[in-house]
Amino acid sequence: MKIKIAVVVFLFLSTQAKAQNYELGKVTTAELQEKANPKDTAAPATILFKKARTFFSYNIKSGFTVNHAYEFKIKIYKKEGLSWADQKVRFYVGYESINKDRLEFSDAATYNLENGKVVKTKLDSQGSFKNSVNKYWNEKTITLPNVKVGAIIEFKYVLKSENIVKFPDYDFQYDIPVNYFEYKTEIPEFYIYKSILIGKQVIEVDHKMENGSQTYENEHNQTSRFSYRQISSFYSAKDIPALQNEPYVDNVDNYKGSLQLELERVRMPDQPVKDYTMTWEGVAKMIFKDDSFGKQLGQSSFLVEDVKRLLEGVEDKKERLNIIFKFVQNKMNWDEKNDYYTDKGVLEAYKSQIGNVAEINFILISMLKLAGIEVNPVLVSTVENGTPVYPTRTGFNYVIAAAEIEGKQILLDATHKFTTPDILPLNVLNWNGRLIKSDGSSQEINLVPTGQSKEFLNIMVKITPSGQLEGKVRTHKSDYEAYRFRVANAGRNTENYLEKLEQQLGDVKISKYSVENIKTNLDKPLLETFDFIADHQTEIIGDKIFVSPMLFFTTTKNPFHQEKRQMPVSLSFPTLEKYNINMEIPEGYAIETLPKPIQMVAENNGITYTFNIAAQDNKIQIICIKEINNSVFAVDQYEGLKEIFQKVIASQNQKIVLKRL
Repeated sequence: MKIKIAVVVFLFLSTQAKAQNYELGKVTTAELQEKANPKDTAAPATILFKKARTFFSYNIKSGFTVNHAYEFKIKIYKKEGLSWADQKVRFYVGYESINKDRLEFSDAATYNLENGKVVKTKLDSQGSFKNSVNKYWNEKTITLPNVKVGAIIEFKYVLKSENIVKFPDYDFQYDIPVNYFEYKTEIPEFYIYKSILIGKQVIEVDHKMENGSQTYENEHNQTSRFSYRQISSFYSAKDIPALQNEPYVDNVDNYKGSLQLELERVRMPDQPVKDYTMTWEGVAKMIFKDDSFGKQLGQSSFLVEDVKRLLEGVEDKKERLNIIFKFVQNKMNWDEKNDYYTDKGVLEAYKSQIGNVAEINFILISMLKLAGIEVNPVLVSTVENGTPVYPTRTGFNYVIAAAEIEGKQILLDATHKFTTPDILPLNVLNWNGRLIKSDGSSQEINLVPTGQSKEFLNIMVKITPSGQLEGKVRTHKSDYEAYRFRVANAGRNTENYLEKLEQQLGDVKISKYSVENIKTNLDKPLLETFDFIADHQTEIIGDKIFVSPMLFFTTTKNPFHQEKRQMPVSLSFPTLEKYNINMEIPEGYAIETLPKPIQMVAENNGITYTFNIAAQDNKIQIICIKEINNSVFAVDQYEGLKEIFQKVIASQNQKIVLKRL
């Protein structure tokens, strides 16, 4: 979940920060001699400063354009930091009504200390190149020369754009520390922008009105000049800590320090005020007006005959939905392009059986409508794309379908081969989507599953007098547990999968393996069964055998081992994990000690854990249930999460003790 915090900070910028000299080319011997960041000795590199300036230009043809200039100075401390020598910057070229953005690098150089002297190596033209990412984006790359451990690198780039509506995000937090950042904006009074601060970092802000002017060449090739008032802003901070890579994070970019500026209003002289503050209804209407969206959803005549053939004699709407979903999923092949606009169009995609996300799911929506099912598109931002909080058409990059039958909403995505109704790709489970209708109305749709995905394991095991374990495992996976298994293993060679599984379970020997419903019958639970023999899962000391009650499924390592947590814990979906273990002890042995049962509840019922064990004659039955009822745990819940997992480990690592009679 992207946490955006809109703030206005009324702080006076310290004169000391302004007085310090942060300029490219001013590299000192002391900086090159520094062996580590004094405040983060583990850091492989540090951004000594990042500076940016946004200012406007004017010409008679296109009016105001905007320039974004960036300067970086980076110190390399360790070999892991050498990757900072490669710099990539993307810029947009997919505009329809304005010219493509332009980007140029300059002042790129590397500084090393050689024989006590500062040696500068400039970047030549061979270290820079441009490539096309797709039809919307280009990318420029530079590789700084002669970069070694201890070096300092510097570079500058300027992005020139006619897009004054949305500026590039200004990031000031990375996976390495930032000693100092500043961002200056000089915005003509005609444009009012909303500033949004992302992350937890406190920054200093100073705003003031100043005089501004533009010089340009008029229609008679004469130099003209006009003056105006401008809003000058200065944002800065020092000692920004590195945002460390942590397990169970949806998208680290959702939490790093960043500043965004979005246009709210234009107030040109002698013209009516133009309001860019959008509502979700405005977003919906704008998107539906686009030929690559609304017009494509209106094209369905080429699907009529196929729908009639598929649904002949079928009246139940749920059955109709399932038939159409499976048909589109099997017929269409995703070209791995995310978009909520079509590329070549639904008709061409249907003919070629290949399409992007929009084309495949628009075909699904149109066929469902022909089947008499109420259905609408839902705009989505995938996990890697972040989360739009404010009304925006640019924050989305994906579209799915939402059908409604008997008052129940069903979410659908036919682009992936292992999805089913209400089971979406994992990267689509990103907070909320926006259902939009052709009349401009819209509603927020929760994409995060609320129901538990289940994994049940039944284990029958017999312990031999030599301590060997022999038995059978039967696993039952449903919903997202089944989906995740299918995605990971459906295309894998069985022999390779079993080799890895044997290693994961502690070098057990697996035989009579079978799996059901892995590639077909996706709406049914996935069933996995196998026999096993394990030689190293017990310990014999004297006349006693020590056995872990959870066998080779024992949890031995806490996944939450950090002392402090910077970002929320994202677990994708709620789960229920249940083990039912029936154990037969060897003849000539008796049960001396059993682990203690335990029941725990943590984080407002977000996690519950139950471990029960009982014995009768030569049989031991163990039931272990772990329920995780939340998909996301906030940072202030981390200690509780860590503690309950530690208690789970302690519980599962108690031993069953068998004594020879």
